[in-house]
Amino acid sequence: MAYAGASPIVVASVAAAVRRRTDRRFVTAAEVRRDIVIGRPEALEAAGAAIDGWSTVALPVDEPPHPVGDTVQARIAVERARAECEREAGRAFRKRDAGWLLVDGTLTDTPEWAADPKMLGVIKSHASLPFGGPELEAYLQLPYAHRTSVYTRASRAKAKVYSWALRLWPWEGKDLLYGLLRIEAAPADGRTGARADEISRWLLHERAPISTPDKRWDRLLYGIHDVERYLKARN
Repeated sequence: MAYAGASPIVVASVAAAVRRRTDRRFVTAAEVRRDIVIGRPEALEAAGAAIDGWSTVALPVDEPPHPVGDTVQARIAVERARAECEREAGRAFRKRDAGWLLVDGTLTDTPEWAADPKMLGVIKSHASLPFGGPELEAYLQLPYAHRTSVYTRASRAKAKVYSWALRLWPWEGKDLLYGLLRIEAAPADGRTGARADEISRWLLHERAPISTPDKRWDRLLYGIHDVERYLKARN
């Protein structure tokens, strides 16, 4: 929105919501919104009364001010704030509802989610892949309406979950990631592996419509698509 010298001042609105299906209609079960101003401490101070009443996030000052570098750091801060909104919304929902909750993204960054037997993480991006060699080829060439075997992903920094890949749409003639989701579920109750087929059938019935004007439509689920539309409409 402005600069204080070479330092950008970024204004962002972040939000998250849980939408619950009731009688075939989605209703809002939890919502968290936050407006924030991001910048170096000296830039926020220079803004003065213009940002009174706003939540502020100070950028690190390890490096000298740089308009490009500071903008990159601001984007990271926005993503962190958005992730915190998602955690708050999920926790608010879980306090009053024990039903199934699909999360747009990984469960492993939030330990209580990774241990919740009625939460599923739906990952649409594939920046990292779990296998190599022939196993990776089998993973990426998964046929339509099939899933992989259940496997575990764990690291020192993240909680352990069960994972499997699921193909929502045929990929032939397109690319290997077309219609490919990775699903995460808690290993806590010991039944997730046995229920992977049932859960996968649920998710196949939740595919977003072809008419969705979104480049990621092949990996969208109805519920997640509804949340995104709802939040955009509320901006």
